[in-house]
Parts: sequence; structure tokens; C-alpha cells
Amino acid sequence: MRNVDELTAAELLDGLPSRVHEVYAPFVRAIPDHPAFVEGGRSWSYRQFSDAVDAAAKDLAGLGIEPGDRVMIASENSVALGAMLFAASKLDAWGIPVNPRLSSREIDLIGTHSGARRVLFNSAVSREAADHATRIGAKIGAVGPFGGIGVGPLNAAAVAEPVEKDGARQVAGLLYTSGTTGAPKGVMLSHRNLLFTARTSGILRQTGSADRIYGVLPMSHIVGYSILLISTLMHGATLHVIAKADPAALAHAIGEEGITSLFGVPATYQRLLEYKAVKGIQRLERGNLRIMAVAGAPLDLDLKKRIESEFGIPLLNNYGITECSPGLTGVRSDRPVSDESVGPFLPGIEHRIVDGQGKKVATGEVGELHVRGPNIMLGYYRAPDLTAAAIDDDGWFNTGDLARVNDEGHLYIAGRTKELIIRSGFNVYPAEVEAVLNAHEQVVQSAVVGRKVDGNEEVVAFVQLLPGASIGPEELKRYAAQLLTSYKRPTELIMLDALPSASTGKILKHRLREIANEQVAPRTTGAATAG
Repeated sequence: MRNVDELTAAELLDGLPSRVHEVYAPFVRAIPDHPAFVEGGRSWSYRQFSDAVDAAAKDLAGLGIEPGDRVMIASENSVALGAMLFAASKLDAWGIPVNPRLSSREIDLIGTHSGARRVLFNSAVSREAADHATRIGAKIGAVGPFGGIGVGPLNAAAVAEPVEKDGARQVAGLLYTSGTTGAPKGVMLSHRNLLFTARTSGILRQTGSADRIYGVLPMSHIVGYSILLISTLMHGATLHVIAKADPAALAHAIGEEGITSLFGVPATYQRLLEYKAVKGIQRLERGNLRIMAVAGAPLDLDLKKRIESEFGIPLLNNYGITECSPGLTGVRSDRPVSDESVGPFLPGIEHRIVDGQGKKVATGEVGELHVRGPNIMLGYYRAPDLTAAAIDDDGWFNTGDLARVNDEGHLYIAGRTKELIIRSGFNVYPAEVEAVLNAHEQVVQSAVVGRKVDGNEEVVAFVQLLPGASIGPEELKRYAAQLLTSYKRPTELIMLDALPSASTGKILKHRLREIANEQVAPRTTGAATAG
């Protein structure tokens, strides 16, 4: 397999199938008995999975799903979820994977906004899905070989969208953002969007049939959907499907089950080290692990160093967002870095970094990141104004992230444009303050938000400590004061037992802003506030 940087966008696009469900067909022919999935104690071969998708597609059609319809599936990671998403593709319907741990309000909001013809609930692997199914009166049955599927009522008022033969124009997946900024938006991703990223990701990591991928990131999230589900099957590898994160199970899988590739969020690795410490394990077994990748949230350098020391291989930082399917950059395994870089841009991805007036900034300066390429979404569903604000007439997508690029082409994320804190006229990047706090040996993670006061902004830091930690807020503030200039130091430091997060591990900063603006922290055992 060629190195990803030897390929052009045209080469990466050449020969892509027109639909995502076509990716595994070559392996059904070439290695039909090779495991495509491992779930619990069962292995699914490529032939078995292909047959399951065909059966699921037949049943979905029998449930009234037609080309152009939207079919919403609330499920934890499972072979059933993967099969139903590919079955939707076979029918030219739009798959909408959603996290069953969403509230009733959120589930209903997505179902209504998307105009889904049916909403399905995988009750077999999720108590939350079962509860939702009961609430709406879904009938429990089977879709293909998968039992325990709650089938919601047929939405006779749903209107099918036009079907495009061109995979670059036909929507494969409608993914609703996790809501870290408030109201979720439906991101329309085409078959080509997802296939381009899946191919690029697999080549980046040199994925092949000998690989066993640990699939813990949710398929309802773009990384789980595109990089784990589709990319794994596109390269003939085996996906170990994990419904819910468990550091003990992860440690066992790495040491005993032949896992070769792990893609997680920073919390995945932090919890693994916490598990080691709590259990008094001298050293975690590396087994056959050759790739450790991370994305989804800022990576603390101390965590990076500790996990690399533990396993003896680099932790490769990546950057992407749902609207970009998601891949934009990635540290190369043959060129690891020791800093917080998220790596060079992937082939075919154009970028520019601009100031507030839209002018390009000098190399090394921070500005707003805009990107363009075959991975950029078709738009936000039923939101033309939001789409026009995000993608200009030349196809440039505004990521909303502040970033800089060094002389070697490596990208560094400074934070979200909307998260930038302007204190006494100075720019404060939350990621910088968080990196200082996270480097303390007793800190698990932190999150920094701004709070407007009298024409200015304050820096408010929320901190989660290790179990049994002895440091208090005042001591932690003194520690930060040694490493940060005065205007970057937290005005208020709030200790929480756990920071609110999405299922992906991404911290929900909009909730923390609400707490900060109320000026009252939710009290838990051991919580403290310093003014």
C-alpha cells in the first residue's frame, strides 16, 4: 500500500464506489470467511454480514422505506446498527444514526426535523433505546437477522428527497451534531464525502485484512461511522464492536485479543491509565497494538507522554469535524511529533487561515481555519441560511476553529472562534489554559470558558481531579499563576467530580457556560469554588 502523502486527491477519488454499501463487496468475493466484525463472543464473516445487510434492506423496504426517505436508528454500537446503515444505502435512503442516550426531547427533535419515515430502536443492546421504544409505542421485532428492534410508527407525511445517481450528490448519512453548541444541526454527508475519508483514513494507517480495529467510538458520531465502520470494511479488516466504553475491557482487548488499532478520544486513554492505577497494574500489555490515534478534543501533552511511555508507540493526534466527514489532518505514524500538533493536512484538503476581515495571515499566526475538498458536507438539512453562512460560493467551509500552521505544514488548534475569550483587550485561548491545568499530576481534565462581566470577560476554569486528590482550588490557582501571564489566569476555578460530556467524550462547554453565568457551581461531594 502506498504512503498517503504519495497520493493526490484525484487518485484517492479514482475508483470509489458510488454507494457506501459497496465497499465490502470485494472482500465478500476474495475472503468471504474472514471476520468483518467481532461482537461479544460472536464473529461475523464478510459473507455473513453481506447476507445480513441484504436481509435488513428487504425488511426495511417492507416497512415502507423508499429511496429518498430518512430512516433514523437509535442504537449503541452494534453489528445491527452497521447493517441497517448499509441497508439504508442499498435502498438509497438516508441513514440517521443517533445515540440512544439522548433525552426524549432530543430524540423527538431529530425525528421531527429530519422527517424520518421510520424511527428504529435497537433495544437488544441498549436499555435507553428500549425505553424510547416503549415511550413511542414501537413494535419489537426483527430487521434481517437482528432481533429486539423497536419499529416506530410509519410517518405517512414524510416526503422523500430526490435521489441522485452521482454519489457526490446523493446523501448517505444525515448526522446530527452532538449539541455541544446548543441546538443540533443535521449535517448532510454524501456517499463520496464518506468514502473519500474512509479511503484516506485507511491508507493513512496502512489498514489491511490483518488488522483488528477497536470500535469504541460511537457509530452515531462521524468518527465511528466513517473512520471505524466504513473504513474498516473498505480495507478488509475486522472491527471489534464495543457498545459502551470500559477501560478494563479495553486493556484486555489490547493485551489478549490481538487489537492492532485503537482510535479514541483523550478520555479513552485517560481512563485506561486511571484503570491501571486503581488496579495497581505494573504495566499494561501492548499485545499487537501498532496504531494509537486520538481526536475529538484537545490532547494534553502530559497524557500523550504517559500513554506513549506505557505502550512504547506514538499517540497520533488528528483533527476533523462532522461537516468534513471528518478527516482534515493527522500526524503520520512514520513522523510522530512530541508537541500538540494535529499533523499535516490530508491529501486533497486545501486550507487557508484568515483574520477577521478574511485576509490570509502570515505563517505561524493564529486565524480562522477555512478548508475545501471532496470531504466537505453538502450542507445543513433544511437550513439554507446556515449552509450559506458556513460554505462560501467557492466551496470554502468555515470550521469556526482558530488555528495556526507552522513552517512544516503542521496544524495547531488554538480553540473555537466562539470560545475565544477577550480579557482586557487580550486574546485568551482556552486550550492554552487547559493545557497548563491538565499538566498538573492531580488533574484528570479541565475546561475553560469565558464569562461576560461589565464590558469585559473573565476566565472561568472547571477542573476534574483524580480520585483521592488533595489539591484545593487556591493551590491550583497558584500553580497556574506560575505558568500563565496575568490576563490568562482563571478568575474563578470550580472543582467538579466529573465534567459534563457527550458520549464521544467531548466536554459540553455550553453547559459549563450556563453554570459559569449562574455563578453557582453544582455542588458534589468534595466540590469547591474559589473566587
